[in-house]
Amino acid sequence: MHGQQAAFRWIGLIAGECAGVGPELCVRLAQTTCGEALLALCDGDLLQEAAEAIGQPLTLLPPDAERVEPGQLRLLHRPRRAPSRFGMLDARNAPWVHDTLVEGARMAMRGELAGLVTGPVHKGILNEAGIAYTGTTELLARESGCEVVMLLASERLRVALATTHLPLRAVPDAITRNGLHDTLEILHAALLADFGLPAPRIAVLGLNPHAGEGGHLGREEIEVIAPTLDALRARGMHLIGPLPADTAFLPQKLEGFDAVLAMYHDQGLPVLKHAGFEQGVNITLGLPYVRVAVDHGTALELAGRGEADPSSLILAARRAIEFSIRRQRFAPRLLA
Repeated sequence: MHGQQAAFRWIGLIAGECAGVGPELCVRLAQTTCGEALLALCDGDLLQEAAEAIGQPLTLLPPDAERVEPGQLRLLHRPRRAPSRFGMLDARNAPWVHDTLVEGARMAMRGELAGLVTGPVHKGILNEAGIAYTGTTELLARESGCEVVMLLASERLRVALATTHLPLRAVPDAITRNGLHDTLEILHAALLADFGLPAPRIAVLGLNPHAGEGGHLGREEIEVIAPTLDALRARGMHLIGPLPADTAFLPQKLEGFDAVLAMYHDQGLPVLKHAGFEQGVNITLGLPYVRVAVDHGTALELAGRGEADPSSLILAARRAIEFSIRRQRFAPRLLA
């Protein structure tokens, strides 16, 4: 890590919901060598409370600290609005959760951070507090003005989404040729640059059962998905589909893909989470900076007990470091 430090700026670490497992997972993350690359935007007292609750050492350092050892973490102190208790949601602190995400996003957009690693956020309490919030992916897209794609990735599987947090009845109208075209371009570019795949193979699922059954179960595959894939294949992309979702995730099929594009949230993500829950990360593609998040929720019932699995946050930090370094290497060629 010491030789790599100069290759990128700090990566912002956002704890997420202060009553959930996010703060203690940040403390667990600080015990690893990943902490050397991180700057936490958080309430320092909250992190110390989490460290005490789970019996882990934590020393908080100023934001400009050059050397960080395991058990230490750089901190940009951002105090909560009200005292909090682990496991107990409080709408008074919802603006703090939202504001740390927004500040991190704006710092990354200004080039002050190489990227963001984000903990779990509780959508319900933010909306209860009057903050219109559908997800951090959507928040970051709005702040950046970029078209983005949500990708969940484990060691064995990568699943991107053509639509994210929408009611099912709204999904068919949201799948358009232009939108699908842009999504696949963003996904393809990220597989090249961030994952270092020289010739990505992307499987694209159909929207309807059996991928529309030749038009008998829906025409989206015929009228929207297949023509878009044909146009992008003509430009050199390796695209497979549209495929029936019920068989696309069979192990022998997955060996032929580098990523899968699902048409909606619950079409692809249950498979990935079943295959490796706590072992995956949520990556926002299309941003001018790296963003990687945990693939789980706030787990209020575990908060403050030291039982939450830190694997996803540790993997998120490692991915963010890896992508940041690789983007430094790829940027001149991609911009040429």
